[in-house]
Amino acid sequence: MLRNYLFSLFFFLGIIFISLIFIPAFFLPQKVVLFGGKLMGYWSVFCLKIFLSTKVVVKGKENIVTNKKFFIASSHQSMFETFFLQTIFNSPIFILKKELLLIPIFGWYLRKIGSISINRNKVSKENLGFFDNISKMINNTNRPLIIFPQATRVLPAERPPFKKGVGRIYEELNILCQPVAINSGYVWPKKGNKISNKVIVVSIIEPINPGLNKEDFIQLVEKKIYSELDLIN
Repeated sequence: MLRNYLFSLFFFLGIIFISLIFIPAFFLPQKVVLFGGKLMGYWSVFCLKIFLSTKVVVKGKENIVTNKKFFIASSHQSMFETFFLQTIFNSPIFILKKELLLIPIFGWYLRKIGSISINRNKVSKENLGFFDNISKMINNTNRPLIIFPQATRVLPAERPPFKKGVGRIYEELNILCQPVAINSGYVWPKKGNKISNKVIVVSIIEPINPGLNKEDFIQLVEKKIYSELDLIN
């Protein structure tokens, strides 16, 4: 219990501190704010190691796509991956709920780094142009898009079917997909206490080429990620 308390205290104090010292970056180039995001990723690893005796292992670094456009499809079990994946990849572009942009300071950061928002509970003109907006943004940057096909954090043993939107994004972008499997839920579950003395494995899986129909792609990426989770759990 004490470890949980200390982890939460220092982790969130660190995130707040980084957010505050980077406020002047709102008036500077975007890359300055993106560096702040990477610091948050490294801070999460530091807190896991110091307070929960947790080691983070990255598997399959040789599979990371280089010199080509790609998007990331990652499993989602905790807050960990939203911070840490920024340290592995080139400051990914996140798709997130529109409500997050309304959070003071933090929401400003999300806007500054070019996050793409969507209102999941409403059909709007903005939502109808969602996939076009993604295509335009990816065509104009070297940063990869990151999506969580499960749409929400799930328990380590849960295997919900991937959302159809990932197939639409794959079809629309027509670029490589980099699947990622992460077993972070065994340490940092979406509810309840954190668990110490564990290993978080971030597994970078061989990329999937463009050209499949979206139904076949969804089946393939789901199989790759869930099979890898079964291995690293």
